[in-house]
Amino acid sequence: MDEPLSNLDAKLRNQMRAEIIKLRQRINTTFIYVTHDQTEAMTLGDRIVIMKDGEVQQIGTPQEVFNAPVNTFVAGFIGMPRMNMFGGELLKENGKYYVDVMGAKILLSEDKQARLAAKNIEPRPVSVGARPEHISLDHVDGAMMEGVVEVSEMMGSSVHLHLNAYGRDCIIIVPTLDLENATFDIGSKVEFTLAPNAIHLFDPETGKNLEY
Repeated sequence: MDEPLSNLDAKLRNQMRAEIIKLRQRINTTFIYVTHDQTEAMTLGDRIVIMKDGEVQQIGTPQEVFNAPVNTFVAGFIGMPRMNMFGGELLKENGKYYVDVMGAKILLSEDKQARLAAKNIEPRPVSVGARPEHISLDHVDGAMMEGVVEVSEMMGSSVHLHLNAYGRDCIIIVPTLDLENATFDIGSKVEFTLAPNAIHLFDPETGKNLEY
């Protein structure tokens, strides 16, 4: 199938995705589905092949390519809204890895500690990736970053905040249940931190994920 849903409106496209899934289950055969729409790839694919300029970048299940992108291209392509990227510094103190992002010092989770240690990664400059849904407004001493609200989009179950953070565009998804009547006016300052278990570290030159 070569982009079979590209000319349909959003409602019909959603319906047809479900019909294709049911069709595949009913006839029990393999489909090769070509698309530029990552939502279609994530919802329809058992395994996804992500390509750039005719070369395979990564092959994996939807969850694998979302949770463990092998490079910045895959990280930016998979996920909606896109992954946020920051400049940072990987630090190692007393055998523990930290990442310093614009002065915010974040202790990485134990699983990330183990993967970095297994590859003997030394302190170095890094590109730090964080998905909008993995950014929190909860205060953590020494680990807070700051941005200015440029756009606030009410999506019903969540608010998408578009920030100017240190001269970079940054998107945060805030569940409305967590807001407690808080409002985010254009121009207001927001403090946020990155989830230690969901930070992605990339080589700034090659774009490769340092953990994989």
